[in-house]
Amino acid sequence: MGGNAPLIGILALQGDVAEHREMLQQLGADTRDIRSTADLQGLQGLVIPGGESTVMDKLVRRFELKTPLQELIGSGIPVLGTCAGLIMCANTLTDGIEGQQTLGGLDVTVSRNAFGSQRESFDTELTVSGLDSPVAVSFIRAPIVTQVGDGVSVRASLPSGEIVAVDNGQILGLSFHPEITGESRLHAEFVGRAASFSPVS
Repeated sequence: MGGNAPLIGILALQGDVAEHREMLQQLGADTRDIRSTADLQGLQGLVIPGGESTVMDKLVRRFELKTPLQELIGSGIPVLGTCAGLIMCANTLTDGIEGQQTLGGLDVTVSRNAFGSQRESFDTELTVSGLDSPVAVSFIRAPIVTQVGDGVSVRASLPSGEIVAVDNGQILGLSFHPEITGESRLHAEFVGRAASFSPVS
């Protein structure tokens, strides 16, 4: 990864922040919890964690972070969005609650609780393009990608065909939680992207 550790911000308003923080630090990154606009300065990567997308959306707006986050994503910063984070990164959400908004940046359409309630959560192994062996992951009330736009590649699908990992070279969106099962390779790929990104001054 070269010289200095990249500084990666984790949106820390709600969701599984600690698991991402621990994994990123194990991979040699520096992390900062994001709770205000001041926390966005100098970042080389952004993680939007799993959680409850409706609550996350409301908190992002309440803390006046929506526009600054959209500008940061627009600057080209590497982004990793897991579960609710994938929903937040999607340009289009088909089944959000009334008034629900996303940050956008990833030209995909996402269906929110595609696998139903918490009882339909499950662990599985997935083949992910770019990785040399299957990944062990957890799906927890996971979304799925129902449409993929230009410039977005599908990195993983379930055997039944649902798209669960997408990538446009900047934003890596995952329906599942590799940080919960200890699968670090996708985070390592993201850290590598962050290490080569020069933050906007």
